Amino acid sequence: MESSSSLLHHSYLSYLNPKFGKRPLVSYPLMQSSRKCKQTRICSNKMYVPGFGEASPEAKAAKHLHDFFTYVAVRIVSAQLESYNPEAYMELREFLDTNSVSDGDKFCATLMRRSSRHMNLALRILEVRSAYCKNDFEWDNMKRLAFKNVDDSNTRLMREYVLETSHVETDSDK
Repeated sequence: MESSSSLLHHSYLSYLNPKFGKRPLVSYPLMQSSRKCKQTRICSNKMYVPGFGEASPEAKAAKHLHDFFTYVAVRIVSAQLESYNPEAYMELREFLDTNSVSDGDKFCATLMRRSSRHMNLALRILEVRSAYCKNDFEWDNMKRLAFKNVDDSNTRLMREYVLETSHVETDSDK
């Protein structure tokens, strides 16, 4: 009897090897026969992430970054206004007290419709959001920090688990 890992291995080979045709010789151990799999998932070397509907995890992350860029732009515009236009600064602060920046587009749309003065603030925020995203955000640094955070966190969690489950004396226990 073959192990489940070898069954999975053979099923991947049958999908990737064109001489076997469109159907695998060995099916996935857990795959339901009635379920149709998209060809792009099978041929991709990337992990399939269930539960995201039509959007990918990257699309979800991009949406969060989009809203974050709005937040950053509001902070930048607010700091600029504080130094040279205290009246507009107070208007923006009052608007922020009653409106969340968690949805960046909704925030800007609401700000635009408040008054003509608020419209100018919203346009400035949109301009700064775009400029920050395109010119100032350090994408490579973000990627490096994300990798480092995941690696550091994984190492810390595994270390804590090993220390909890094994009764090894540490230097502090002596």
